[in-house]
Amino acid sequence: MTDPLRGRGSNNNPPNRFVRLYYEEDPSRIDPDDPRPRTQFFEDQTNSIITTNDSPDVGFTHSLNPYRGCEHGCSYCYARPFHEYLGLSAGLDFETKIIVKRDAPDLLRRELTKPTHQPVMLALSGVTDPYQPVERSLRITRRCLEVLAEFRNPVGIVTKNHLVTRDLDLLAELASRRAAHVFISITTLDVSLARNLEPRASTPDARLTAIRELREAGVPVGVMIAPIVPGLTDHEIPAILRAASQAGAQFAAHVLLRLPYAVKDLFETWLRQHFPGKADKVLGRVRAIRGGRLNDARFGQRMKGEGAFAQAIHNQFQVYRQRFGLAPHPPELSTEEFRVPGPVQRSLFD
Repeated sequence: MTDPLRGRGSNNNPPNRFVRLYYEEDPSRIDPDDPRPRTQFFEDQTNSIITTNDSPDVGFTHSLNPYRGCEHGCSYCYARPFHEYLGLSAGLDFETKIIVKRDAPDLLRRELTKPTHQPVMLALSGVTDPYQPVERSLRITRRCLEVLAEFRNPVGIVTKNHLVTRDLDLLAELASRRAAHVFISITTLDVSLARNLEPRASTPDARLTAIRELREAGVPVGVMIAPIVPGLTDHEIPAILRAASQAGAQFAAHVLLRLPYAVKDLFETWLRQHFPGKADKVLGRVRAIRGGRLNDARFGQRMKGEGAFAQAIHNQFQVYRQRFGLAPHPPELSTEEFRVPGPVQRSLFD
């Protein structure tokens, strides 16, 4: 087994399930003084930006994703297999070959001004983190928020990056119209574990600070404990809920670990590299909540699992959520103040 790469959640590129031909690095050709692959960014030429889903497992039907792939590099990320649809790998490719949608704000504006558009809450984003490191310079997410604020269109955000606080002005403006809420995702409070599990995401303390700053700005904010890794992080549920509540979180949700397609092998490799003594226990617990498998993709089950162990985790979460005064859901967002801005309306009569 090869050594883990510093700052990366995976250290190899498993074959793409749709492509028979794949590239495998020759270890003898790797420069020992520069072992880490550099992140590359590719422009997406998509003609649309709002996607829809009919899943009963998520709290939204419409979403927009400024990026495909994510440099946070979380070893467990359920979104990794989406890179296979691009002919890439769910492994290192997912965190080093990032697809950016520079035209996302313009496409969003075009969608919102269509006469047939019906205002609806948009999730930003439904797949990868909208505040991953490159957002600091590209500002695609911020420009999308500027459009949403202009149209007063409600938005829900899930992120594990403190960078979300850069946009407090826009989020507070939307929140004043019941049109924004934010979940800060916290998997663990253990700094060392977080560094290995989510190598390029904000530290746990920085995420708690983000909760505090969002609350102080008047933005409804909650904590998302996701994913809960049975046998590795489930014991932290009470501590995470306590810390989030003390920071100002108003609501809380949780999701059990999902390991679809190539993520199963990637996560097992990560476990055996970083926690060889716990790997079999963790994988056994995952199988216990997934009907004997490492993944169960059935709607209604994939987020919460089944069986006695899964129920024990859910019960523990509910007990401590209530103990620390956290609501089970964010406040309902409203589309009542949605509007097409004046200049766009006037152009209809030009």
